[in-house]
Amino acid sequence: MPLGAKPSEPKKEEEEEEIDIDLNAPETERAALAIQGKFRKFQKRKKESGP
Repeated sequence: MPLGAKPSEPKKEEEEEEIDIDLNAPETERAALAIQGKFRKFQKRKKESGP
């Protein structure tokens, strides 16, 4: 690399992916509740086995 040259920066992807999810659908609510439950169990186990 020549003196004074900056390392090349990774190209940022500026285009956002559009996600079409019906937030009012009952399946979406069930999925969200299932994910939240798993996350709470994970946090509880993490806290119990912590320092």
